[in-house]
Order: sequence, then structure tokens, then C-alpha cells
Amino acid sequence: MVAAAMAIPTERIEVTVDGDLDLRGTLGISKEVPVGFETIHLKFNIAAPAATYRNNSRRCAKKTEQYCVVMQTLLHPPALRTEW
Repeated sequence: MVAAAMAIPTERIEVTVDGDLDLRGTLGISKEVPVGFETIHLKFNIAAPAATYRNNSRRCAKKTEQYCVVMQTLLHPPALRTEW
């Protein structure tokens, strides 16, 4: 969406996400190991031959990170409220 808003024609956009997780915490095997991901890795592979790296690609990457709902939620977690 960001590339389209910036009028950058793309041929392909791929995002690969993986993370480091120690299941001993999640499974309750170890109280010393936290529950959840320790790190999350994002890899962007974008085919945009008409974009110049220094201008369009760099600006597009910055704006994509700025407006990515998932990334911003992870960087700035919202307040949680539970009801039982």
C-alpha cells in the first residue's frame, strides 16, 4: 500500500517472518524461560526495478515501517484489559 501511495511500481513484494522461541517457557517446563518470542526477524524482498534505491526504496522502507500496524503494535504494545 505504501509503494502504491508513493507511485512506485512493484513487480513483487515478499515478507518473510520468523522468530526465536524457547518452548520450555510456553510449555511450563522451565520457569526461568520467558513465555513468548525472544526475537522476531522480518525480511523484505521487493522487486521494483523502476525505483532508485537511494530515493524511492529507502523512503518506501521507512514509511512502510512507520505505518505497519503489526510492527508498530510490537514496538509500542497497547494497554491490555482482560475480563473474567
